[in-house]
Amino acid sequence: MEFEIIWWQWVVLGIGLTILEIFLPSFISLWFGLGAIIVGLVAWMFPQMDVSVEVLLWIIASATFVLIWFKYFKPKMVDKTKAGVSRDAAIGERGHVIKAPVDGGRGVVRFNLPVLSEDEWPFICESPVIAGDKVAIKDFSGNALVVEKLNS
Repeated sequence: MEFEIIWWQWVVLGIGLTILEIFLPSFISLWFGLGAIIVGLVAWMFPQMDVSVEVLLWIIASATFVLIWFKYFKPKMVDKTKAGVSRDAAIGERGHVIKAPVDGGRGVVRFNLPVLSEDEWPFICESPVIAGDKVAIKDFSGNALVVEKLNS
């Protein structure tokens, strides 16, 4: 009993794996699908190719696509902005007090670069501060910052 795969079956497998990528977060089945489509096209051009050669070609094509993805394209797609980062990334950012807290209330601090998309934030500070003092973010408390005074 001889096992034979027709060229269009490789193409259907490739399309199926590519569609499967919609439901998977890994971004891997796309490359195996493209490898299968490549094998389908090669098998169409060379119909007498043995199944073992087709499978070997699929492995090589898929591995090449995966290698190219991880080696060249994925490193270039790294988001280098701070947009959308967590609050932990804002810890340590420095700003200037523009309104000092009065009677244990909250003051207002301004940053040169926006912190979590805002230039000005209400803040709480354990030590007394006046307008113009430099402060750094220590923590978050609800919608306010907990800051510490920096030595000028």
